[in-house]
Amino acid sequence: MPEFVASVDQGTTSTRFMIFDHGGNEIARHQLEHEQILPRPGWVEHNPTEIWERTRSVIESTFAKTTLTAADLAALGITNQRETTVVWNRRTGRPYCNAIVWQDTRTDRIATELERSGKGDVIRRKAGLPPATYFSGGKLQWILENVDGVRADAENGDALFGTTDTWLLWNLTGGKDGGAHVTDPTNASRTMLMDLETLAWDDELLSFFGIPRRMLPQIKPSSGHLGVTRAGGPFHGEVPITGDLGDQQAATVGQVCLRPGEAKNTYGTGNFLLLNTGHELVRSKHGLLTTLCYQFGDDKPVYALEGSIAVTGSAVQWLRDQLGIISGASQSETLAAQVADNGGIYFVPAFSGLFAPYWRSDARGAIVGLTRATTNAHVARATLEAICYQSRDVVEAMQNDSGVTLDVLRVDGGVTANQLCMQMQADVLGVPVSKPVVAETTALGAAYAAGLAIGFWKSTEELVRNWNEDRRWQPSWTEEQRATGYEGWKKAVGRTLDWVDVE
Repeated sequence: MPEFVASVDQGTTSTRFMIFDHGGNEIARHQLEHEQILPRPGWVEHNPTEIWERTRSVIESTFAKTTLTAADLAALGITNQRETTVVWNRRTGRPYCNAIVWQDTRTDRIATELERSGKGDVIRRKAGLPPATYFSGGKLQWILENVDGVRADAENGDALFGTTDTWLLWNLTGGKDGGAHVTDPTNASRTMLMDLETLAWDDELLSFFGIPRRMLPQIKPSSGHLGVTRAGGPFHGEVPITGDLGDQQAATVGQVCLRPGEAKNTYGTGNFLLLNTGHELVRSKHGLLTTLCYQFGDDKPVYALEGSIAVTGSAVQWLRDQLGIISGASQSETLAAQVADNGGIYFVPAFSGLFAPYWRSDARGAIVGLTRATTNAHVARATLEAICYQSRDVVEAMQNDSGVTLDVLRVDGGVTANQLCMQMQADVLGVPVSKPVVAETTALGAAYAAGLAIGFWKSTEELVRNWNEDRRWQPSWTEEQRATGYEGWKKAVGRTLDWVDVE
């Protein structure tokens, strides 16, 4: 068997390709950003063709840095931004419109109407999700209703739907020349269209959104045979595609949170905290999502509770791109470290409403507590604290739902490079924060799923042995500091609510 596995990690702001060895060590990578298209307030789009081109480029560039070829890869996994919605023509391969990104709020009226009509309770029971702008079903309905030609082509079988894993799988396996139109249960569970118990598309849920079933990809296990790359594609050879996981579920696998009660928090564009609940489907009463964690081969599916936070790392990006007070993400740590505390200000980055545990699409961002003494450094510090306080909101909801009290929080993702932010996270939570040697666990988890399917790793015990701690942050705040800080945060959140009317 070849000595390496690889994964494509197609994220919200960039796409990366990584190659790993049997020990889970990174061998090579390349990464490229893609454009964030913001046509009007609340709308967030990506160009699917650009994403496919970036994917081709990162694969080819990674191989160019090494002596490896497709023949050196035992398998390929794919992981992706989950709810982002792509619709394309199966005959031409061309998208009908830009992808509607998970952060986009144009479907707030669709979500509100589902709730008013009583259909929301059915969606919660079957799909484990509240009606929200976050998920794919409403985005797909919007495209069917607003983009010329899509409805007719969907009815006759020419218009295909997928999240970005499906879009990339289809292109890698041949595209219009017989590409595989597939997804996995973790991505399907984010659409409001799949029944969590049967792991199948549900006719009643499809009827709520007016979606023709023939648009939808086949749901296959997260670890198993999904297709083979074409020799004419970026791999210039055939590689089995045997792993497919939504990015947060992939990070859970990469962090080897494979036993019930184990949890991880991924810091990316948003924050996503997942708690493995095993084969038990736990229905949240405190604003969390019930979702698929993974399904390996023919094994029973494993479920999770998830707290999804829309804006964390992208708030730092906002400081850079919109405010211009930093030139790069790493500078946020340097700037925030210039002050000892937040100076009494709080920043609630509710740019597209608030996700878990609030689910308030009427909320908008606010910086509160400003005085004449407030500086850029205070704003930077409040931005990092917002990442940590939003995570605490989710941890508290998770403890209320599951009864599990965290002994340690495993963390991963780009923001974990910010040591000040991770120290703040330990302080705000009052529990140690632990970062693994391989911080990009999203890509690693997709590689693990792919490798397990073909026996590259014989069991999940091998994956557990691969996990090693790089750094641990211990809480340093007093209980009084922690309580006072969180009280201020909750007060600030209250100021963001009811800011826009949702009809």
